[in-house]
Amino acid sequence: MAVELWSAPEGSWASSEATRKKMRGNRSRDTSPELRVRSLVHRRGLRYRVAQRPIPTLRRTADLVFRRAKVAVFIDGCFWHGCPEHFKQPSTNSAYWREKIEGNRLRDQETDVLLAEAGWEALRFWEHEDPEEVANAIQLRLTALG
Repeated sequence: MAVELWSAPEGSWASSEATRKKMRGNRSRDTSPELRVRSLVHRRGLRYRVAQRPIPTLRRTADLVFRRAKVAVFIDGCFWHGCPEHFKQPSTNSAYWREKIEGNRLRDQETDVLLAEAGWEALRFWEHEDPEEVANAIQLRLTALG
């Protein structure tokens, strides 16, 4: 009886079937840090849109969008966005991941610039930041904008 070994599709980032399943299971919205911040912000009476494009023609989605104030909030994951405190370069497929994370960082910077050019403000927080402090910062900024 022959045992068939798993092999990644050609050009894949997956080093194993387990890694592939784990990475495919990562959520792009409604993460735990995002849900905690949303709950705290909502309790403060602030209303927002969830997982929307601040600018409909721009293919960039913010975690919380305050349309009237023109504020887009991003809760960035430490791995996917290359947190300077917590990001650890994977040892497997390191060239792929280095390029992927750097691309994410550059896209984040470009997003901030494009939003600013359109009259929006981008607020970025790391997933590891205290949700209470993040909610405070969001509320302060919205209050300052009137």
